[in-house]
Amino acid sequence: MDATLKNQMEITATKVRMGIIEGVYNAKSGHPGGSLSVADTLTYLYFARMNVDPENPLSPNRDRLVLSKGHTAPALYSVLANRGFFPFEDLKTLRHIGSKLQGHPVYKKVPGVDMSTGSLGQGISAACGMALSGKLSGDCYKVYAILGDGEIQEGQVWEAAMFAAHYQLDNLIAVVDNNGLQIDGRIKDVMSPYPIDEKFKAFGWHTISVDAHDFDALEKAFNEAETVSGQPVVIIQKSIKGKGVSFMEDNVSWHGAAPNEEQYNQAMSELAAHLEALTK
Repeated sequence: MDATLKNQMEITATKVRMGIIEGVYNAKSGHPGGSLSVADTLTYLYFARMNVDPENPLSPNRDRLVLSKGHTAPALYSVLANRGFFPFEDLKTLRHIGSKLQGHPVYKKVPGVDMSTGSLGQGISAACGMALSGKLSGDCYKVYAILGDGEIQEGQVWEAAMFAAHYQLDNLIAVVDNNGLQIDGRIKDVMSPYPIDEKFKAFGWHTISVDAHDFDALEKAFNEAETVSGQPVVIIQKSIKGKGVSFMEDNVSWHGAAPNEEQYNQAMSELAAHLEALTK
């Protein structure tokens, strides 16, 4: 990736992380850990890869993204706000009564949201339907689906995996955010999905492994995905839950908890310092 673009991606991802913390803090509830772990990937997709238009969020030619791990809506909302789909200030209304920014994404209520999600395992099935529709209609859009590594313990995920391979959905790219933690602890202890890559290969998918926090690696992975024909693609990204906030990193207690005022100030201070270093 061009050095200037990479720096801009890192700057934007830091702003996205600040938006995540802002939203969850003001809501006094939410899921910061998994939102922070997927922030770089969503930033890359919306700012460097996907065909989307904030002025026409329902364009039939747009690329689609389904946040199958819907509880990490703070990340998607922050990316959409930074991309211009709605004002950044709206993030402070997360989970408030009357706000369009509910705890899980809601289609047609939030500009840029392509599917209502929240019940784990269902989002990837909807993404398969979108991808099949595109192939049947001869449309050229891509469908991206973001799954959690705990989410893939759901049986419906593997029904969708079988479906996608059977119908050769090569316009579908799934991303498994492998941060190693879920609400009850480490995924390897709760119900291990490992080896994730071998499971998807057995279902007929092309698999790619990548560092979730390296924009060069992300670009290489998505470029490779574009070359695959006749198979769906899954990118298994190794990430850090809570990435970017020191006391949240790899800490399961931040799966679904909001920072208090002191923690909020520390998190925002750390992110602001990182942003300042990137912009010098």
